[in-house]
Amino acid sequence: MKINTDGVLLGAISIGEQPKYILDVGTGTGVIALMLAQRFEEACVDAVEIDEAAYLRAKENFGNSKFSVRIHSYYSSFEDLEPAKLYDLIISNPPFYTNSLHNPDVKKSLARHTDHDFFRKLLSFSYDKLSPIGALQLILPTELAIEVTEMGTEMGFFLKHKVEVRSFENTESIRQVINLCKTKYMDVSSEELIIYKAKGEYTDHYKKLLSPFFLAY
Repeated sequence: MKINTDGVLLGAISIGEQPKYILDVGTGTGVIALMLAQRFEEACVDAVEIDEAAYLRAKENFGNSKFSVRIHSYYSSFEDLEPAKLYDLIISNPPFYTNSLHNPDVKKSLARHTDHDFFRKLLSFSYDKLSPIGALQLILPTELAIEVTEMGTEMGFFLKHKVEVRSFENTESIRQVINLCKTKYMDVSSEELIIYKAKGEYTDHYKKLLSPFFLAY
C-alpha cells in the first residue's frame, strides 16, 4: 500500500470527540481511512475516491482489514455523495498546487494540482454535511492552508486548531493541519510538529505518533 507523509500525519493527529461518522475525501489507497477506523473504534468511515485504480485498491485494502464492516468506499466525487447522515469529521489530504510544481505524470498531476474552485466546493460541501459540532480537517502547504482558512472564514467556518509541520527545528513550516468548525472559539489553539531531529532520523514525537500504525516506528 502506497503511503505518504502528509496522509499518515493527518491520520495520526486528526482531532475528534469520538466521532460516529467520518468521511475521508480523496482516500487514495485508503491509508487515512484505515488509520481513523483504528483510532476511533466506534466510528463508521466513508471513503470517496474519483480515480478508479486508487478506488479499487482502497476497496481491496478495506476488505482485507479487520475494520471492513465499518469502512465503506465510494467511486465518486464528493459532490455527488448524498449521505443520509451528517458527519462528525470530514478529513482530506486534498490535491494542491504550487506554481513551481510541474509533474509530467498525468495521474500524479490530477492528484496534486487543482485551483481554488476545488477548495470552495469542498468547503461548501463540508459546511452542509457536517454535524453542528463537526469539523473539517485538512493538511496543506502552509501558504495554501492560510488561503483556505480565509476562504473557510468567508463561508462561515472558524479556525479551531492548527498544527505547524516543520522538517527540522528552526526551519520554516512546510505544512499546516487546519481544523475548521462551525462554532467560534475564543482562542485558536496551535502546536508544532517536527519530523526530523537529524537528516534521516525522525524525532521521538514523530515516531511515537506513527508507532501505533506502522511497525517501522
